[in-house]
Amino acid sequence: QAQLVASGGGLVQPGGSLRLSCTASGFTLDYYAIGWFRQAPGKEREGVSCISSSHGATNYADSGKGRFTISRDDAKNTVHLQMNTMKPEDTAFYWCAAVWDNSGTYCSLIQSDYKYWGQGTQVTVSS
Repeated sequence: QAQLVASGGGLVQPGGSLRLSCTASGFTLDYYAIGWFRQAPGKEREGVSCISSSHGATNYADSGKGRFTISRDDAKNTVHLQMNTMKPEDTAFYWCAAVWDNSGTYCSLIQSDYKYWGQGTQVTVSS
């Protein structure tokens, strides 16, 4: 059964780092664009970052530019989101999502563009 699982969340102090992982089972991520989304309490879910399939095009929400880095490890069927210099406002539940990417350059921060969603992981930034 095809499944996406997000992991790597936890509690981190302001200024600290976390690396989230999005791992697929039952299918290969090679031809899929991957997006990361988050939802903080009382707020709507928002796009955080995305990466296309073969060409590795990336995009970031303004909130993560300069602090977050998305990358692919196709050998491990995994996409990572490295989050540095974290802030309390990064506290949210994070999900990864996938969509078939024919062009190799597709990368969207719009949640309705994604077809497959995985289980999420909680990230809490607090001292």
